[in-house]
Amino acid sequence: MSALSQHLEEYLRLRRSLGHELADAARLLPRFVSYLEARRAEFVTVEAALAWSLEPDAPPGSTVWSRRMMAARGFARYLSGIDPRSEVPPAGAVPARRRWRPPFIYSEADIVALMGEARRSIAHPFRAATYETLIGLIAATGLRIGEAIRLDRGDVDFADGVLLVRKSKFGKSRLVPLQASTLQALERYTGRREEFSAKPSSESFFVSLHGTRIIYGCVCPTFRTLCERSGVGVEATRRPRIHDLRHTFAVRTLVGWYRDGLDVQAQLPLLSTYLGHREPRYTYHYLSAAPELLGHAARLLEHDQAVTS
Repeated sequence: MSALSQHLEEYLRLRRSLGHELADAARLLPRFVSYLEARRAEFVTVEAALAWSLEPDAPPGSTVWSRRMMAARGFARYLSGIDPRSEVPPAGAVPARRRWRPPFIYSEADIVALMGEARRSIAHPFRAATYETLIGLIAATGLRIGEAIRLDRGDVDFADGVLLVRKSKFGKSRLVPLQASTLQALERYTGRREEFSAKPSSESFFVSLHGTRIIYGCVCPTFRTLCERSGVGVEATRRPRIHDLRHTFAVRTLVGWYRDGLDVQAQLPLLSTYLGHREPRYTYHYLSAAPELLGHAARLLEHDQAVTS
């Protein structure tokens, strides 16, 4: 193990001990260290951090470059206290572009097509079952992809029909009730998993062919392939993402409430709690994600104005 790799392990361990989740840093910094090692660099320089952060493998408008630099700066600050040769890139060297990306809203037919494509095109039957069940779970519950792949076996309560999402974004945990059909799908997957690997090397609910926890870096490219092969989003202006399944769940829930004539303003805190948002205001942006929602909101506003005038 190189000195940089050892420093990285110590840095991540220290940050985690202080309560930081480090989702981006833990994923990006090993790549940064590999980049430095390939160039036989013994310490971080501003030039190397910029070159790595700006590698052209992200679409225009992406926040990937700024997230890389943020991770590199944090690591460089830590290293500067150990090796005075380490240079800390200045703040704002790669400015962040905070733009809300309109989500792709999946139809029910799209979700069925993606799950069917997983069954048909993924060669290994157990891996196919893993992705079919994972897509179905996110579509049915609105879980974040990170929450779904972090689920352990003990987090699924089949007796009471709930999931325990532990210490997710903002360090919050929550219980997520499941519909009967979703619970049945998880039970079927559990049976398949036990048949495939009676003695897995991980407590993860979703496991790879090696019996280990599936990882984000494999899930996203597989999902993109399923979209391409099934034709889902082929005519969309923005490529569908797996996270858009969460947006779709929220939008369909809101549309259903509007159609049923419920007081959406009063119901919104329930959806916020279910999705794991810190405050209801973080759920409001879903109102702009579908034309039908904007129409419902506009009609309610007109009604309220008429009543008060």
